[in-house]
Amino acid sequence: MDYDLICVGGGIAGATLGGALARHGARVLILERETRFRDRVRGETVHPWGVAEARALGIADLLLDTCGREVRWWRSSAVGVAGTLERDLIATTPAHTGELTFHHPQMQETLLCAAAEAGAEVRRGAAVVGLAPGSAPAVTLQAAGGSIETLGARLVIGADGRASRARAWAGFAVNRDPERLVVAGLLLASVQLPSDSVQVVSHAATGQFALFFPLRDGRHRVYFAYRRIGTPRPLSGQRQVPAFLAACVEAGADPAWFADAEAVGPLAAFEGADSWVDHPYRDGVALIGDAAVACDPSWGCGLSLSLRDVRTLRDRLLASDDWDAAGRAYAAEHDRYYAALHRLENWRTALVEIGPEADARRARVLPRLAAAAPGDAPDLVGLGPDGPSDAATLCYFS
Repeated sequence: MDYDLICVGGGIAGATLGGALARHGARVLILERETRFRDRVRGETVHPWGVAEARALGIADLLLDTCGREVRWWRSSAVGVAGTLERDLIATTPAHTGELTFHHPQMQETLLCAAAEAGAEVRRGAAVVGLAPGSAPAVTLQAAGGSIETLGARLVIGADGRASRARAWAGFAVNRDPERLVVAGLLLASVQLPSDSVQVVSHAATGQFALFFPLRDGRHRVYFAYRRIGTPRPLSGQRQVPAFLAACVEAGADPAWFADAEAVGPLAAFEGADSWVDHPYRDGVALIGDAAVACDPSWGCGLSLSLRDVRTLRDRLLASDDWDAAGRAYAAEHDRYYAALHRLENWRTALVEIGPEADARRARVLPRLAAAAPGDAPDLVGLGPDGPSDAATLCYFS
């Protein structure tokens, strides 16, 4: 075999896992098709439960030192509801940490460089054209001149995102939720909001909400989520920036926040429905990150879930010389925590449904959630899949 580990994809999942195994002496190859990372409106926040994973993987301080920032406060308000709810994340989460935010391309570059420094071989601009699962899995590459190279490994990692080709080549079946929320994202400079807090605004009656995440350099990544009803809102492309800002105001944002705001990145919208595979390991191929689960970006759990995948698989691989057994153990554990997260996301999504029944449900549920003691109620931000999500917890949402 040419390598112990070949990672197809050098984003947060592939670069972090590759670097972690290389630090323990594994022969690692990371294949990343992009020669330069660009803003493609991807996730730029890690919830506190994901920050705990970043700490366990040894990358939290690296990100904070280079491209990230810790945001202590989570503030939320709703149209028609007086006041603002304020949460001190450092004081109220088991990890005692705030939200970790960063610009996605800078994060990718930082982690891929760190993997190379740890001893992993990194090939940028690599065109992966095939993957053969089996007891000796192999990846086929095509060089710029057209020559073909096939490389074998003990284990191949599919970390190439929500449209993963590695997943298809390895024969994994993909499950998809029905259509539900749509999320649009935009990078803005000069938003008139404090830099020490995530700001969430919502308009329950229309099923819309917006989230503002402050980044290290004073910019904000802003997301607007809404239910698709009839003709979709065309919130993609630079000409739709005024419509995007107006939609955020409809959801409850103060127009004064945008008085001096300037779009400094692309505007793009994405379907929010989850897509996932059951048991993301088979025949020498393991899937991590969005290749295993692309979860609804409305709730901001994608990067945290990717880091949970990486830490879980790393620990299994380092604990056993039988990497086939380690892959199966990882997949079983992944299925457990993703099932919990998926239940919580579904319950949370039900709270932004539209109509009289939904209004009545919110009138019952939101006070219960607000009155619950820390750790007793579902908490996507602080606890993620480690919080309660069993049948008894459903009483909060009924």
